[in-house]
Amino acid sequence: MAKKEEEVKLLGFWGSPFSRRVEMALKLKGVPYEYLEQDIVDKSPLLLQLNPVYKKVPVLVHNGKVLAESHLILEYIDQTWKNNPILPQDPYEKAMAFFWAKFVDEQVGPASFRPVVKAEKGIEVAIKEARELITFLEKEITGKDFFGGKTIGFLDMVAGSLIPFCLARGWEGIGVDVIPEEIFPELNRWIKNLLEIEIVVECIPNREKQIEHMKKVAQRVKSA
Repeated sequence: MAKKEEEVKLLGFWGSPFSRRVEMALKLKGVPYEYLEQDIVDKSPLLLQLNPVYKKVPVLVHNGKVLAESHLILEYIDQTWKNNPILPQDPYEKAMAFFWAKFVDEQVGPASFRPVVKAEKGIEVAIKEARELITFLEKEITGKDFFGGKTIGFLDMVAGSLIPFCLARGWEGIGVDVIPEEIFPELNRWIKNLLEIEIVVECIPNREKQIEHMKKVAQRVKSA
């Protein structure tokens, strides 16, 4: 059991890549934490109390200090527990890690999944546009084991939690393989590397359950 001075709680949702990446970081650092599963539709009073601005998971509580937004939480974890660094030490490399993480969450995520689901321009056009975004990451990972080099880091947690184990399963649920190995060999090699890491495997949602969840997300997107 964690000592009082290191009490850590995480409010999350099993299917949220944003929650899962925080769990990866805590596990990598070896930080004991209490996980509190949340209903992201019928939000709990605790979630609304701790994150009244965004009303979303994840929320990290460390010794009474409350943090929201996964990028900020990952940075906080890295600065609080110094072992197994997540972010690059070089200022430029750190800035680029944040740049690509922002790109993943704000472009590859909603800007690729939504067009594929809604497909106002036709499904083939939507798939093409999604793959054009993903191509930037294919180039970025070329020649590397992980985005940060030889070991898993910040961008791997951000991209890994969202793309192969969330969005790809959503696309699979509507019959689309957006990251086939023949087009994205480097990304698929990187995904295989991720699957060799125990903490990543521990944080991956059940495949069938995630596909069903993403189908529901797609239905909400369609009707929006």
